[in-house]
Amino acid sequence: MPTARESLLDAALAALSGRPWPGVRMVDVAVAARVSRQTLYNEFGSKDGLARALVRREVDRYLAGVRHALAGPPPGDPGERLAAVADWTARTARHNPLVRAALTGCWGERLPRPPRASAGPNPGPYVPAQRRADGPLPSPSELVAQIRDLAAAVLAPGRPPEEVQRMAGVCEIAVRLALSCVVAPAGEQETGRLVRRALRAGGGL
Repeated sequence: MPTARESLLDAALAALSGRPWPGVRMVDVAVAARVSRQTLYNEFGSKDGLARALVRREVDRYLAGVRHALAGPPPGDPGERLAAVADWTARTARHNPLVRAALTGCWGERLPRPPRASAGPNPGPYVPAQRRADGPLPSPSELVAQIRDLAAAVLAPGRPPEEVQRMAGVCEIAVRLALSCVVAPAGEQETGRLVRRALRAGGGL
């Protein structure tokens, strides 16, 4: 059974599919989630807090998919794994506008654009732990770096140091090529094929 927090985030995402974020009302989100408005404010503090948590959740789900793609077979073919990450990136961005905006930085007027949390004083023990844990949202360049580092961490073990550095660069190229297909969408599975061709042209992994 989903927690009140998950129900609220699900309700906010459903509301966003039918209207622009400025038209999404906190009271409607609470009613749809079948919780009190006070519970909503206890969890997120404000509408900006709700937006940040919603985008954070969708980005975390996307990154979980990246990890899954990297862990998939075949274990001896890093190029296929990077192609799987590229296909996952393009597919997720095609169907999830929040992930697409987080990857590209193009939010538009319909989407919440939660403020980047600046480094400031510790919020203290009186702020709910989950709200303190939401943390700042990554910029597109920071998100690309996270994906690159995830890929390099999975694909580089056992390689000599110079190969580890090269692997990180190849991972970033694959991710940025996938993002080019987010901005200018390619056909289904075409993103992975582009990454395979690029890796072959560059001498492989």
